[in-house]
Amino acid sequence: MRGLAQALAGAGLAVDLPLLPGHGTSMADLIPSRWEQWSAAAESAYVELAGRCRAVVVVGLSLGGTLTCWLATRHAAIAGIVVINPFVEPPAESFDQILQGVLAAGFEVAPGIGADLADPDATELAYDGMPIRAARSLFEACAVLEPARITCPVLLLQSRQDHVVPPSSGDLLVRSVRGPVERVWLERSYHVATLDYDHAEIEARSVAFCKNVLG
Repeated sequence: MRGLAQALAGAGLAVDLPLLPGHGTSMADLIPSRWEQWSAAAESAYVELAGRCRAVVVVGLSLGGTLTCWLATRHAAIAGIVVINPFVEPPAESFDQILQGVLAAGFEVAPGIGADLADPDATELAYDGMPIRAARSLFEACAVLEPARITCPVLLLQSRQDHVVPPSSGDLLVRSVRGPVERVWLERSYHVATLDYDHAEIEARSVAFCKNVLG
């Protein structure tokens, strides 16, 4: 997210780029982390930024998109949200049953989902595994997320080919939110689109969207 944050800051906006608990350090830190810790960190970052800025736009990728939508359901004052390949649709029950079976077999970590990139020269710093209990806490949060409570303008940037989050997640968001939605298809990027071929378009569109909703 650093490149996108720098683009927004370069446009003259105050930016806060929080590091979620368990992220960016080690797998040992991520294994015990849960949605409650991630959402608390996102809420704290929003409240701090809102306390020193006239208006706030929240931007998120993947799990960050889930948190962005969650914040928008809780804070009507949010001026707009930008979500990139957001995870807002719970996975099929059969998939969760598979994960429960893996846990029952004594395994806490599944194969990693990082580096879903079309650009062979792009690199994502990611863990090589996915803690199952942490992931299931995200699934549970998605199950009770209420996107119909989102009334602010939404910019949805979605990859045509995403091997982590299915397109139906974006479909759910488009048909549920009550605010205006602009959906932009990213034709050349996979899930981690902020580091992929379309990163410049994401940055330009996000800056334009923020300037528009912030006046």
